[in-house]
Amino acid sequence: MLSHKAKYGLKAAFYLAKRYGGDPVLISDLAAAEYIPKKFLEQILLELKKHGILYSRMGKGGGYALAKSPDKVFLGDIIRTLDGPLAPVPCVSKSAYVKCIECKDERTCEIRRVMKVVRDSTSRILDNTSLADAMHAKLKVIKL
Repeated sequence: MLSHKAKYGLKAAFYLAKRYGGDPVLISDLAAAEYIPKKFLEQILLELKKHGILYSRMGKGGGYALAKSPDKVFLGDIIRTLDGPLAPVPCVSKSAYVKCIECKDERTCEIRRVMKVVRDSTSRILDNTSLADAMHAKLKVIKL
């Protein structure tokens, strides 16, 4: 399930994508426009900046903006930055693998097999859907 943090991060990214190429946006303006608690939004934007998704400028005319064009910012990057791995269970995670203590044999575990398909499908969609794609309803049907 998508956390509030990731959902707010996506909302902020879409807001900034619609203003790409213009002046940076103040946190207070973004928070008010998207109904996101300002303090929480500050933490989210800092995290996205740390991972190169956003940049900020201080002083007059300052604020936050996308670091890349909306067609180069992918939903999977934002969600992983804010929520961590996309895998529904740790034993199928590529970046945060943890062996299941309940499994006798991961190779024959039906749950793991299905959750790997879920992870792969989710990753394929989110890693191939940019902010621009989602804003313009150009969502791709990706075959398994």
